[in-house]
Amino acid sequence: MNEQQVQPWWKFGHMWLVFGGPAVVVVASFITLYLAITRPDPVISDGFHGQEAASVSQQAHSASSLAPAMQARNHAATGVPALSKP
Repeated sequence: MNEQQVQPWWKFGHMWLVFGGPAVVVVASFITLYLAITRPDPVISDGFHGQEAASVSQQAHSASSLAPAMQARNHAATGVPALSKP
């Protein structure tokens, strides 16, 4: 009779295909967690908000030039059919 030697699981190539993908994802998730903990997003300073507020006030003065765009945006947001002109 032929006796087959029992080999350990890591010597089979198809097992590395089954085990390798999830193992790579787990390692990548730990790397991502490490990066998220050690390098947090920077906090935006108050000076930026002051510049943004000034920009918004400047845009408010030119609101009349945006009237057709605002009317179209509001019409699209409400979903009310346009009135047909006779």
